[in-house]
Amino acid sequence: MKNHDYTQDKKTASADVKEVRVPYQSERQKFATQMDSRVLKDLRDYAKAEGRQIQSVLEEAVEAFLKEKRGYVMRPDVKAAYEESLEQFDELYERLAQ
Repeated sequence: MKNHDYTQDKKTASADVKEVRVPYQSERQKFATQMDSRVLKDLRDYAKAEGRQIQSVLEEAVEAFLKEKRGYVMRPDVKAAYEESLEQFDELYERLAQ
């Protein structure tokens, strides 16, 4: 078996690594609440079956709930591109719709 040198210069190694921000990492806050014991059991069972923490499942569910309640909001840059497309290709879209 050959002895390989896997060392790398620290300057080179750190330059190759991109920083990845974990969502909500620095913005997390604790809170307490209560829920029906049956619902909590189902939540715990679901999280365990998915191999996830309860907080992760709850956060995902609350985000989906809020997105649904607020309705879809198009980003300004996407909306501008959409409107420009409608102006530019209006005639084409009309023909395609027929």
